[in-house]
Amino acid sequence: MTDDKDVLRDVWFGRIPTCFTLYQDEITEREAEPYYLLLPRVSYLTLVTDKVKKHFQKVMRQEDISEIWFEYEGTPLKWHYPIGLLFDLLASSSALPWNITVHFKSFPEKDLLHCPSKDVIEAHFMSCVKEADALKHKSQVINEMQKKDHKQLWMGLQNDLTNFGPSIGNSWNILQKKMDFVTSLLEYIRQQLNGLSFRSFFVLWLQMDNCTH
Repeated sequence: MTDDKDVLRDVWFGRIPTCFTLYQDEITEREAEPYYLLLPRVSYLTLVTDKVKKHFQKVMRQEDISEIWFEYEGTPLKWHYPIGLLFDLLASSSALPWNITVHFKSFPEKDLLHCPSKDVIEAHFMSCVKEADALKHKSQVINEMQKKDHKQLWMGLQNDLTNFGPSIGNSWNILQKKMDFVTSLLEYIRQQLNGLSFRSFFVLWLQMDNCTH
């Protein structure tokens, strides 16, 4: 049986090979080359795509650029869902890389929330974590963690999850608490989605689709 530490490591550091392509109707000054990126499963699109945004802005006029948003096969991608969840729900049976279309105009107001800054992402993430922990653990996990642990959790997500993990110099107990947070968060999100079996979702979440090998 696989050691729990190995499973958590695979989930925490799992990556999805992704190809970002600019929407064909966007106005550009020259041809926009696709941009490839390994997306961390336990993070958010708007948190890890700064390089994508800068890449495409180089071929666009400033007046043609507004808020960036993403879609997959016609479905706008909700930035407040974890990347791994979006992939498992929409593209787990598709061939890699995951092909995501980038937009800079015609923001789908009815389908997506605006994300003006990383502060909004942090506030959303911590709010969901606290609510999920209250539902699952009666707030025991978050109450046992110090303020610096909360900040480390957020900084880890913001900096591509490499600031902490099952490695030398880091406490595995702290990481397990953080993984409890993530698991609780996923369960909370699942409760907001209609008709999705938690068992099916969690099995999908643990599948790395060979991205971690």
